[in-house]
Amino acid sequence: MPTVEKEAHKKGDYFVDYEEKVFEDVKADSGERALVTFHTVAFEGSIGFVNLLQATRLLRKGFETSVLLYGPGVTLGIQRGFPKIGDEAFPGHQNMNNQLVKFMEEGGKVYACRFALQALYGHGEPSLIPGIRPIAPTDVLDLILLHRKDAFMVHTWTV
Repeated sequence: MPTVEKEAHKKGDYFVDYEEKVFEDVKADSGERALVTFHTVAFEGSIGFVNLLQATRLLRKGFETSVLLYGPGVTLGIQRGFPKIGDEAFPGHQNMNNQLVKFMEEGGKVYACRFALQALYGHGEPSLIPGIRPIAPTDVLDLILLHRKDAFMVHTWTV
């Protein structure tokens, strides 16, 4: 069997080239908008958190950015914690909540479908993270339609 003669990786090493940027750093033109929609269950994979990071990045690139939580996506916007609201039961437990708060503090808008909130998941508007705007189920499609002509959109569905 051949012997491996390379030095083992150690803490602080890089596995990949973090310096090289292949594409230009795109910034929004004045007035450009973005909409990121979520039809995904909180904690059922990384896509909810990853797209919250993407929404924050779009905001920081100058896009007027909105997030739409509908269907199971409303579960991303529910206050959580254990044993009390806001407590972190395990490392990362509040990642999504904290990212939504940061997004809104930086000027992003977040909307949550009232139908999904109550009829599907048994929560009322007081369950939402402060700052999230509840909307009627008929507003879900209209919000998307309002963005269809002039906005960059990211739609995420998971089951």
